[in-house]
Amino acid sequence: MILIIKPIDTPDLIKQVAGVEAETWRMKPGDTVPDHVLTAVAKNGGVLLGAYDGDQLLGFTLGWLGTINPDEVIPAAQQLKLVSHMTGVLDGYRDQRIGYRLKLAQRDWALNQGLDLVTWTYDPLESRNAYLNIHLLGCICKTYYRDYYGEMYDEMNQGIVSDRFRVDWLITGDQVIDRLTQNNNSNQKRISIEELLQSELQLLNPARFDQGEWPSPIEKTTAPNKKQILVEIPADIQIIRQEDPELAAAWRDHTREIFEDLFAENYKIFDFIYLPGDPPRSFYLLEKI
Repeated sequence: MILIIKPIDTPDLIKQVAGVEAETWRMKPGDTVPDHVLTAVAKNGGVLLGAYDGDQLLGFTLGWLGTINPDEVIPAAQQLKLVSHMTGVLDGYRDQRIGYRLKLAQRDWALNQGLDLVTWTYDPLESRNAYLNIHLLGCICKTYYRDYYGEMYDEMNQGIVSDRFRVDWLITGDQVIDRLTQNNNSNQKRISIEELLQSELQLLNPARFDQGEWPSPIEKTTAPNKKQILVEIPADIQIIRQEDPELAAAWRDHTREIFEDLFAENYKIFDFIYLPGDPPRSFYLLEKI
């Protein structure tokens, strides 16, 4: 596969986006972003980029210019940012860093516009997205929104409250530059679950695996007492949501309380750890500001 990232800026190219969008979010026909809206964004200061293998569109990313909120991490003189709203990849091409490549191209676009900040939202329980956004791209997060989009009807989000993290991607910052450099190092050692749990990091909410095959949240979490702490989430919330909606809702309520409390105590998320295994496990790494 020879991957090419390029603008989606003609009617024929724009018509292909709906198919990727529908497959990514399991949308019904007619629920995707209309072509005329994509055209207006692409031709009026927004960014619509596609990842292509030949003529086949494998993924896309969509964003537009927005104004900076007072609580976002940016240089004081900056007034504008890039709002990245959607990044999707066809099912058969996931976990091949296509989304990562799209975000890097989006970063280049933002840098060429003189911007320092890109923000977007995602579901805090989505481990795959957390790994991309926090670990690979170097975003930070200290903002939690309850029911941000209201009720959603696509299969990816239907039936669970649409709580969201807002991540701040300070694209000229040291953390982002260091993280992008590290991603090119193929010799990085992967930590084991035993090493992680025996480290000096404090794990507030170790998941229970004693009730069937899906992890359950513990009833009472440990109070944070260290500068760096871990918060566990399910490695695959989509399977849980499909097989046990009540358990998925329990994870939503459990992690909502944890993150709102931690952000109020000036903790921020600065990394994410995914450990494959049986079972796989996923952890946010937070640090007190």
